[in-house]
Amino acid sequence: MSKQRRSRRTFLGSVGATVALGLAGCSGDGGSGDTDGESDGGEGGTTSTTSGGGMADSMTIFHAGSLAPPFSEAEPGFEEEFGVDVNREPKGSVASTQKITQQGRTADVLGVSDFRLIRNRILPDYGSWYAIFTTNSMSIQYREDSPGADEISADNWWEILTRDDVTVGHADPAVDPGGYRAVMTQQLGKETLDGERLYDEATFEKMRENSTVPTGTETKLKGQLQSGALDYAFYYQSISSTADMPYVDLQPEVDLSKATSKYAEHYAKAEVETDSGTFTGAPIAYGLTVPDVAEAPGRGAQWIEYFATESGREILQNKGLVPVDPIVVPESGQDAVPDSVMDVASAKSTLGPLEL
Repeated sequence: MSKQRRSRRTFLGSVGATVALGLAGCSGDGGSGDTDGESDGGEGGTTSTTSGGGMADSMTIFHAGSLAPPFSEAEPGFEEEFGVDVNREPKGSVASTQKITQQGRTADVLGVSDFRLIRNRILPDYGSWYAIFTTNSMSIQYREDSPGADEISADNWWEILTRDDVTVGHADPAVDPGGYRAVMTQQLGKETLDGERLYDEATFEKMRENSTVPTGTETKLKGQLQSGALDYAFYYQSISSTADMPYVDLQPEVDLSKATSKYAEHYAKAEVETDSGTFTGAPIAYGLTVPDVAEAPGRGAQWIEYFATESGREILQNKGLVPVDPIVVPESGQDAVPDSVMDVASAKSTLGPLEL
């Protein structure tokens, strides 16, 4: 039976508009990376008109795998509304970013599950602005017949995941933010918040012993779970909550969902070193940008504008994500933002505990 403890995390600590004006990631990150895997979805909606050049009849989007469900659902309606052919490449945020910075490829939109990838690796050489548009949280998914499945809950998941007969999976931290965030979730359980912690260092070490990386991207973990190669998997709540398998919705102390100064300081205690950089814990925040190398920047702006509309937000919500309303752009790069995007965005220098 599914143990979906809390339907959806409150996620912000402040701000009222739609869920996430108070959202954000904290500033401590050596050049964040994210590359969620691949996934798919269904229909779309409409949006308002957009200004800007580069209104070609086709466009290319590089994006995180966890964005595949909402992007896939938006695609048909967007194509019909604007008469444009949308070509998407879901590959994980780090890899998607590297297509531009290392492979010299062009895209009209880059969408990542850790906006800091854009802030730290795209700006200023490959782009001049970005928007924070949605948020997420971490969870644990499993099979009905996983060892301990009849016992696991939000109150004891670490006890189940440290048993000798249990195998825990997560994406590759070097290429996927879902991977380094999985390790951060495990790290944060042993860190003290308000004088309490979920478990001790020995429990963390045992959990790491039981953890494996069977694939580079988190969306392929479902197949590993279903086949029995894994018993449990750490990945995004948006994926867990829309799948046909049970999951545990985690405590805010470890799920990277709370965008307040208190929680941002706590999350920053987690740090993961990888071959592609060192990543510091922060509230989860997704980013979009139109890179400077875009061949159809007007189309890219339309796509970003769409996810600031009611139709776009509804798709994000239906796919388990928490939209930021209004979307937020850095005040320092405000002049570079297309007028049509600024019309639906809020320019800020900080967002909750986050420096933009």
